[in-house]
Amino acid sequence: MNRRFVLNRTDAKLMGVGAGIADMTGIDPLVVRLAIILAVMLTGPVAIVLYIAAGLLAPQG
Repeated sequence: MNRRFVLNRTDAKLMGVGAGIADMTGIDPLVVRLAIILAVMLTGPVAIVLYIAAGLLAPQG
């Protein structure tokens, strides 16, 4: 388990944000991706903007 958030481009489906969060927390990447989808459905554009910002600003690992 890594304590620092970095993008995981090797296991990425879109930008590597979900895989990076999964690596940081130790949670299964599928669960993280489903949580991101749920956040998008609940908050709409807010979650999408945050996801894109994390994908553009986070360091690659």
